[in-house]
Amino acid sequence: MTEPFERPGPRAEVEEGARLTPRFGPDGLVSCIAVDAHDGQVLMLAHMNAEALARTLETGEAWYWSRSRGELWHKGATSGQIQRIVEMRVDCDQDALLIRVAVGGDGGCCHTGRRSCFYRTVSTDPETGAVLLTPTER
Repeated sequence: MTEPFERPGPRAEVEEGARLTPRFGPDGLVSCIAVDAHDGQVLMLAHMNAEALARTLETGEAWYWSRSRGELWHKGATSGQIQRIVEMRVDCDQDALLIRVAVGGDGGCCHTGRRSCFYRTVSTDPETGAVLLTPTER
């Protein structure tokens, strides 16, 4: 199988060039943040391998690599929460992606039933120093 993306070139080309040459990590993955295209809420952080990124670009829908299951994952295939890509961005050194998505189904993204996977705030109890998690939505 041929690789769907060219290998990254010199730094100036990666940072200023017009070609997508993602820098996948040693595990073959690149991080991808999904945000709601309508209101900008961060929905989830997932990972893509080359095949997931290629399928995302081909279909216009988000595909990820599930690290826990060790398999390709078409977001929403079973839940109906398909993430249709509105815009995709890559960071300066092409090792992270940001996608703006329109979410199908009930609009949720988290397997817990919440809209966003980022539903808890982290704080420190001033008296005990304990690190606390506080839910922000259901």
